[in-house]
Amino acid sequence: MDPMNTTAIRLPFNCTVDTRYRFTYYQVSYSLIFMCGLASNSMALWRLWLTPLTVTSTVIYMANLAVVDLFFILSLPLRIYYYYNRSHSMAWSPGTVFCQLTFALKYISMYGGIFFLACIGLDRYLAVTRPMLRRPKHVHNACVLSATIWLLVLTLSLALPFMHSVESNSRQTCQLDPSLGSNQTFILAALGLVLVTFLLPAILLLFSYCRVLRVIGRMPHLGKSRQRRTLTLIYCVLGVFFLCFAPYHTNLLCYTLTQVGMVPSCDLAKFASFLHPIMLSLASTNCCLNPLVYYCSSSLVRKRSLKDPEQSGS
Repeated sequence: MDPMNTTAIRLPFNCTVDTRYRFTYYQVSYSLIFMCGLASNSMALWRLWLTPLTVTSTVIYMANLAVVDLFFILSLPLRIYYYYNRSHSMAWSPGTVFCQLTFALKYISMYGGIFFLACIGLDRYLAVTRPMLRRPKHVHNACVLSATIWLLVLTLSLALPFMHSVESNSRQTCQLDPSLGSNQTFILAALGLVLVTFLLPAILLLFSYCRVLRVIGRMPHLGKSRQRRTLTLIYCVLGVFFLCFAPYHTNLLCYTLTQVGMVPSCDLAKFASFLHPIMLSLASTNCCLNPLVYYCSSSLVRKRSLKDPEQSGS
């Protein structure tokens, strides 16, 4: 649900929204995200490469999160090129299929990041509440869950652009345009799908970490250093998850409902349209912030593996 491809749109309830600034804004914001994301992920991966880590469920989720970030970072130059063309009223030259694939990487990054951050939360929950589970079982379950998530995310990420190309009568764009009346049913279905894809991991993450905090409070024998590392990881994951993804999905709801005319408020439409590129860029910064999760997780796993290799799978 990216921005529209015109400089202004007229909504069904006689309201005109100016969208001219978006293309320039995206060029600047994605250029900064590309440089920051490439630098931070390179340093994080280099640190992980040099750090002796036992293969655990946490490491598996971190590795998958790194691959998700890499997909998005590598797609940014093409996204910048796309917005540069749109700002100069030029068509996308590499072709429709390549364009759809480029924007599918956005969904892979966003929802892959959402699911794997939730997995890290579930992993910490099991580590604290089920510490006696054997590492091989943890690793096997993490591999199966990661494969399932990739299948789900790839299906979602490739289905949305493909379905849009079938619905759209225009050959000039490869993005969802909520203002097109012919796409209203599909747009609302896609909105429901992405909101559910965000809300379910969010609920799982909150449940897991609330339980972890409760259990830690009842375990005074747990070392202060280990408690501190666990709590640091909890707050880091929660911070990245809700800072990047909650504002985007909240604004996406208002943005889409006003665009299709279900909420006929011109002021809300203009406000949500103004915030949309900002919130989308904020969501995209998760690829820059995820290295913080790598740092906290690798520190925790390294410390535990040095102390007790058999129990480090949690």
